[in-house]
Amino acid sequence: MTNILLSAIALLFSVVPQVSWNARVEPVSGEEYQLVISGSIDKDYYIHPMDAPYAGTELELADGIALSGDPEETYTPSEYLGEKVAAGTYELRQRLLLPKSGTVSGTLTYYLCTHGVCSAPEDFEFSVGVAPARAESARSGLWKLILEAVLWGLLMLLTPCVFPMVPMTVSFFLRQKESGRRQALLYGAFIVLLYTLPICVIIGVTWVAGGAAVTADIFNWLATHWLPNIIFFIVFMVFAASFFGLFEITLPASWTTRTDAKSGKGGMGGVFFLALTLVLVSFSCTGPIVGTVLIKSTQGEFWVPIITMLAFSIAFALPFSLLAFFPQVLKKLPRSGGWLGRVKIVLGFVEIALGLKFLSVADQTYHWHILDRDVYLIIWIVDFALLGMYLLGLIRFKDDTPGDRPGWGRWTLAIVDFAFVIYLVTGLFGAPLKALSGYLPPMQNKVAVLPGQSGNLVALPQNLVGYATLEEGLAEARDKGKKVFVDITGHGCVNCREMEARVWSDPKVLKLLREEYVIVSLYVDDKTRLPESEWVTTPSGKVLKDVGRVNSFLVQERFGVNSQPNYFILSPDGTILRGPRGYNLDTDAFAEFLSF
Repeated sequence: MTNILLSAIALLFSVVPQVSWNARVEPVSGEEYQLVISGSIDKDYYIHPMDAPYAGTELELADGIALSGDPEETYTPSEYLGEKVAAGTYELRQRLLLPKSGTVSGTLTYYLCTHGVCSAPEDFEFSVGVAPARAESARSGLWKLILEAVLWGLLMLLTPCVFPMVPMTVSFFLRQKESGRRQALLYGAFIVLLYTLPICVIIGVTWVAGGAAVTADIFNWLATHWLPNIIFFIVFMVFAASFFGLFEITLPASWTTRTDAKSGKGGMGGVFFLALTLVLVSFSCTGPIVGTVLIKSTQGEFWVPIITMLAFSIAFALPFSLLAFFPQVLKKLPRSGGWLGRVKIVLGFVEIALGLKFLSVADQTYHWHILDRDVYLIIWIVDFALLGMYLLGLIRFKDDTPGDRPGWGRWTLAIVDFAFVIYLVTGLFGAPLKALSGYLPPMQNKVAVLPGQSGNLVALPQNLVGYATLEEGLAEARDKGKKVFVDITGHGCVNCREMEARVWSDPKVLKLLREEYVIVSLYVDDKTRLPESEWVTTPSGKVLKDVGRVNSFLVQERFGVNSQPNYFILSPDGTILRGPRGYNLDTDAFAEFLSF
């Protein structure tokens, strides 16, 4: 009794806070943030959690702040007279929806207790500035596409169709006088315009015709339907055969002759037609690469192709623009010859490897099973092994110089190439090949219906199992008392494969997915036709007849997203608890996303 009395007196007259608090706001995705309030509680003191029968902690936020889900508490647990209390550390997390930057302010009310004696309610008032939200996953995925586009744009200068344009550029800009540098800038701007404007027109027309949904549908069709993918695959194989010397691919001579003739007139018109000539002449080398960049970018928001094409065209135009400032320097560049012929052959092998991805996308979305992972790997192994042999001079093509011996550069490339081949071979024996996860078909385990689980399970990466419909997943979650992890994905989604190979494989993430969640994978590009009883009619009257279209409609209507990957966490009754979370390779952040 004496101890309790002394504790009460100490508590009432104490002027030093027994809990030190701090508050911060963390961005999650889009307009969603997380308020985090942390407290460090002195020894022999404790506070009650929010669900305590009395004297519980309470959080009150300023008006106008929308909540997303319920608050979450984590603390060092202790007991007093059989009641669970928070001692040592205490942390409260609350999801918020904040459409604009500004300030998050409010009050945390708590009761500080010791030996069963509690103080009057105390307030921790906080005000935290918030910067505008940024969708980290979308931004990182976009920067990756931009970097890839820039690299391809720079490498195009070394291709046999583009490099011969150097002498034409030299002859034109040597004739220019005072306005040469201004015209050099115009030259680069026209190249960028000629690559970017067509894709802007396509997006603009579809936007006017039906809005963002129509534009997204067109790009989704381009990225996943068998027809464009097979066409792109054939185009790549044809270009590869051309690079190997079987035949030459050229545009109609009248096109380039007319534009070349007009470019010789000088002035702004001449600069434009010189840029047009460059774009037309370089088509046989840049066409497949442009197609690859665009196809990969269509798996994001509908505006991403414009940005990636802009990045590609700027990088492609940059060397010509810079060298056009100093045309005398251009005259010193090496003439095209044997070295460019070797570049052409190397590009042929690369074209085969890249083109295979398009056939793989069609194979996965339509479940043809003609290009499973092992078959894909074997083709790549043979392709790059032949490339290494060519670099060492063990294989020759008709235009190669007789008796040409490889130098140190080709030896270095050959060593790197054969190391890559060995890396590919390990994939045949089960290695995940995470660095190539975006290009290879996914590793899937064969799944049957397991005892005690309802519905038809589907194979997922990392030996996980899940459901193909939200209804089945929610039913299983209610039966097992688990939360639902919704995986919005696609067979042709490169970023999805990277997430599965590099993030899902993390031990912490994998344990959480396997033990605490029912997984639902919604493929938005699956072309499997549904029975008529499962068709869905949209409010506009459109009838959706295949799995991908139904899932795409569900995802947009229920979750408000139209890109992949995106992840949500649902309660067994279907309430959204967390999400969206998109492409982000931070495994610790993903584990935190799952841990609540």
